[in-house]
Amino acid sequence: MPNRTSPLTSARPAAQGQRASRSGFLGGPAPILTSAVLWGTTGTASSLAPAGAPAAAIGCAGLTLGGILLFLTSRNARSLPAACTRRERWLLVLGALAVAGYPVTFYPAVARTGVAVATVIALGSAPVLAGLLAWITGQARPTARWTGATAATVLGCTLLVMGPGLTGHSTPIDATGVLLALAAGLSYAVYALIGGRLIGRGHSSDAVMGVLFGAAGLLVLPLLLSVDMHWLATARGAAVAGYLALFTVYLAYRMFGYGLRRTSASVATSLTLGEPAVAAVLGVAVLGERLPVASWGGLVILGMGLVLLTLPA
Repeated sequence: MPNRTSPLTSARPAAQGQRASRSGFLGGPAPILTSAVLWGTTGTASSLAPAGAPAAAIGCAGLTLGGILLFLTSRNARSLPAACTRRERWLLVLGALAVAGYPVTFYPAVARTGVAVATVIALGSAPVLAGLLAWITGQARPTARWTGATAATVLGCTLLVMGPGLTGHSTPIDATGVLLALAAGLSYAVYALIGGRLIGRGHSSDAVMGVLFGAAGLLVLPLLLSVDMHWLATARGAAVAGYLALFTVYLAYRMFGYGLRRTSASVATSLTLGEPAVAAVLGVAVLGERLPVASWGGLVILGMGLVLLTLPA
């Protein structure tokens, strides 16, 4: 039975049929798109941090605080490992490592290549990698609609973010930064697939997200302790870290997990390409930035791809 919300054909007809019967825009794509909106505010929020605050420390602080909060407030999170099979517990470990790997790789990639290039590579590669991994592991196989919609969203994201640079002089690209951004995209794809698989097996989405992000928050804690964290003691620093923890981690990933109950991980990662669109609109509306024609065209293409992903088959 084909999935009505996911443009990927599942390899498990019975489970997919059950998921499809409960699906709908408000149940699957809408929470994920809402998460993308919240993630799109990250750049604007982090830019308000005190001068001199390390970029990686800002991201890891939000993950640590938000991840631990997710774990503490998620029902059945403490009992989830005991309720899992041995293989599922290994998936939890791998998923937590993947969650922790995202800020550790993405923020250094931003420092080396800039926000635009790192964003395009990380977010653009994530849905493609998620689709390939889902195919390889037998979770789902790509359909023509998913392939076309994902290609449109990746193209739109590229034009949107890289548009300003298309009219200027090109600058050398740091190879290490590119590899780090690809690693961030892979991390994102891996934990989305693992979260989707565990939730699809009947485990609570709150518990799965709580365990993954709570463990990841503890994993990156040593990195926070090894850098200067005096900025966090200031009112502005605490406000920025608190916002990132509450909205871009706690609330966003709780909704992301809820959306994964009814949407495949491959489609979910494609839908979150709406994040750079939100960031661009905020840049224009709040920070007074200007977008060239190429970026506006990319925004339109990106929107069309997102609409195609959310339409029922």
